[in-house]
Amino acid sequence: MKKVEAIIKPFKLDDVKEALQGLGLKGMTVSEARGFGRQKGHTELYRGAEYVVDFLPKLKLEVVVDDDVVDETLRAITEAAQSGRIGDGKIFVTPVEQVVRIRTGETGRQAL
Repeated sequence: MKKVEAIIKPFKLDDVKEALQGLGLKGMTVSEARGFGRQKGHTELYRGAEYVVDFLPKLKLEVVVDDDVVDETLRAITEAAQSGRIGDGKIFVTPVEQVVRIRTGETGRQAL
């Protein structure tokens, strides 16, 4: 099993969610995040004063999937989240050793 974490632009959440549901994924976790990468923030004007916004609003999406659907999951997220502009985000994949569904005690694949 693998944990797929994607940092995406907030307005792309619905597109990514639909793409993942199209693959049959039944659950995901979404958290608000702030950060920057190569875009390094931007400047804004407030009441005549210019200030730098270093950390931009993002969403962190987390899903745990079986090894055999990792590539499909990455493709679905990439296609749905891509706008072609700087700051589209990143995807990280890490191994998951164990999963337990608390309600039933199921483990492994059955817990997904």
